[in-house]
Amino acid sequence: MNLFTLSDVAKEFGERTLFSKVSFSIGDTDKIGFIGANGTGKTTLFKIMLGELDATDGEVHRSRQATVGYLAQHTNLTSDKTVFEEALTAYEDVLQLEAEMKEVARLLELGEGDPARLAERHQRLMETFTERDGLTYQARTRAALLGLGFREEELSAPFSHLSGGQKTRVALCRLLLSGAALLLLDEPTNHLDLAAVEWLEGFLREYKGAFCLISHDRYFLDRVTNRTFALSHGRVSVYEGNYSASMALRAEEEKAAERRYDNTQREIKRLEGIVEQQRRWNRERNIKTAESKLKAIARLEKTLEAPQAEEAKLHFSLKAKEGGGQDVLILDRVAMGFERGSLFSNASLTVKKGNRIFLLGPNGCGKTTLFRLIAGRLAPTGGSIRLGAGITPGWYDQTQSDLHPDKTIFEEIADAYPQLTQTQIRNALAAFLFRGDEVFSPIRDLSGGERARVSLVKLMLSNANFLLLDEPTNHLDIASRQALENALEQYEGTCLIVSHDRYFINRLAHSVCYMEKEGLQLYPGDYDYFLSKRQEQTETPSATTPESQGKAAYMQKKQEAARLRKLESDIKKLETEIAACEARQAEIGDLLSDEAVCADYEKAQVLTEEEAALDEKLLTLYESWERLSLELTEM
Repeated sequence: MNLFTLSDVAKEFGERTLFSKVSFSIGDTDKIGFIGANGTGKTTLFKIMLGELDATDGEVHRSRQATVGYLAQHTNLTSDKTVFEEALTAYEDVLQLEAEMKEVARLLELGEGDPARLAERHQRLMETFTERDGLTYQARTRAALLGLGFREEELSAPFSHLSGGQKTRVALCRLLLSGAALLLLDEPTNHLDLAAVEWLEGFLREYKGAFCLISHDRYFLDRVTNRTFALSHGRVSVYEGNYSASMALRAEEEKAAERRYDNTQREIKRLEGIVEQQRRWNRERNIKTAESKLKAIARLEKTLEAPQAEEAKLHFSLKAKEGGGQDVLILDRVAMGFERGSLFSNASLTVKKGNRIFLLGPNGCGKTTLFRLIAGRLAPTGGSIRLGAGITPGWYDQTQSDLHPDKTIFEEIADAYPQLTQTQIRNALAAFLFRGDEVFSPIRDLSGGERARVSLVKLMLSNANFLLLDEPTNHLDIASRQALENALEQYEGTCLIVSHDRYFINRLAHSVCYMEKEGLQLYPGDYDYFLSKRQEQTETPSATTPESQGKAAYMQKKQEAARLRKLESDIKKLETEIAACEARQAEIGDLLSDEAVCADYEKAQVLTEEEAALDEKLLTLYESWERLSLELTEM
């Protein structure tokens, strides 16, 4: 069943056409990745589907069965509840049933009203409560919040005290638990660490409904989607398959379009040659032939469609100043703490010249703080940090704190590099798609992606031979990420990079360094190698030291979350099977009360035996349900 169907939808803002002739359908089991450059209109299209914006043209048909949940990039949610209480509002109907049951129980206890009626009402409420996951909804909610990166002690914190990113995570939790037929998710992996992203992947892979998600995370898209919508040049192309499959199909389409165009051009030229020849002979038969060929040329020209020009993309290179020793950075038992306690300790690492090391770890473990220590912005509370001789570091701060909101883009670069001419500054900015009067836009008015590009311009001009990059792909679309990957691949300096972009890590990493409170552990290889080694450590605890077990804590958390999801799934299946058995029992009861059926001895005997078998089966199902529910509650 199709939940949404769009036909020739267009959206214009003034004289600008954002997109046109957009047509696609979303089925009730589709897992869709929605990709496209920043600013092409993906979020706008979501808002048209939701009815928040009107299309300029075309039709949007929404099925009456389509309950839709929407996650915006930034939430304006306010609440006076705790984190856990706010997440529980995903089960408003269950909460209402629970309140009604408590009220009926109170009346029974006080002896008010008809006890028989109250007991019957309580029984009906309990049955509905059970059908709607009332016995497990709190465990499900807690598991989802923990899976999305909240700590147990944070669940009782006031929602109003959360950061914007944390509020978005609570909103995502509510949405995932809502059971909507279609989820529209706008950048759902923002604000999530790797463990939380992996939990979300597992949840979405098992999700029974449909979803369409906007994301630039190529690894994530490959793991959870089976269709791809690509918005480019104002049109949406639909591909069967995940991101990588869609890119292969798109490349084939582009090659085929180029071949068709070239072949058509050659055929037109061939026919034009014939026309020219026939005209020179200038006989009646030749004139008729020429006219026939001209008609053929006209038909071909109508079908002639030039391949679409490549969209504007970043093209830049990163140069490293010459020199510098083989030991670029030496961390020796570095520790950092604040008034509230120790953040990390015993962080030791030697970074060799030319290496690209990715620093991973859970949110809040101190990765950005370590960068501030290396850059000299903070002093460690223990240990030592030494940069090698001739090393000039360049730091990309994910918060873009080095940008001045009151300056224009041009002033930001000119003030940072006063030796550059206006032409040199404009050329540098043009490489990052800032052209014409755009260079005079104030920093404060820029989007996150535009600010990221300004920071990359400054980094490119620094000629640093040691790059400290803190989440450099945040806010960048896929094309910009690819441009950054290309530049770093050719860069001859050394890199220490914090990133959650696993596709990015796999392409560039020489080593992965995992950070926890107790220190750093180095894995020589890409993200997939790192993940396999971490899993080996987790799966063989007897062969690991207490320290390495501690460093595998996030994998254990991930496995526990997976176990919770499996328990919830198994309980749901049992509840479905119990409901089916009970329904069949009711049917048999009705049949056995029918005189015609009772008169047929053999038929009545078969039904009676089936009823007895259902009793035994239900007993086993009830026992399994009770055991799993108890295990879920304990977890």
